[in-house]
Amino acid sequence: MAELESVIVAGGCFWCTEAVFLPLRGVETVESGYIGGSIPNPSYEAVCTGRTGHAEGVRIAFDPDVIGLDQLLDIFFATHDPTQLNRQGNDVGTQYRSALFPADDAQRAAMEAAIARANDIWDGKVVTTIEPMDIFYVAEAYHQNYFARNPGQPYCAAIVAPKVAKARASYGALMK
Repeated sequence: MAELESVIVAGGCFWCTEAVFLPLRGVETVESGYIGGSIPNPSYEAVCTGRTGHAEGVRIAFDPDVIGLDQLLDIFFATHDPTQLNRQGNDVGTQYRSALFPADDAQRAAMEAAIARANDIWDGKVVTTIEPMDIFYVAEAYHQNYFARNPGQPYCAAIVAPKVAKARASYGALMK
């Protein structure tokens, strides 16, 4: 196994994003959390107000010998709507923005290329931003692995489950 790499992405509700990436081969961990805001150690309640500047994001630790950053980014763009500014469906606010947080110049270049590929698919309407790497605050324990623990919760059943099903249909060969 290669040394693990990590990437931070924000694509709406972190329950959805986490659930899409956890089942992928080569993905070792996915942590839900907050990034890109102005206050230290934000709580879920504070972030939900939209006044902290944080995005709900996930930190994905992956084995690059099994799944590449380009694959992860393409899956990211295929499993949320990167053309919606500061929202995903009924989740509205800057905390639900589509954003990428590069750890270095190589990640930035990969992210720029992924946005270009996504723009080819979405007719140039992608609003996903590349933002400076910031402190990633791991969300409260009850947010971790949320969908797997709460599949019958109404939001999970109505919103998360269809995203996971779409990911399985499109990327089944990459699933564990």
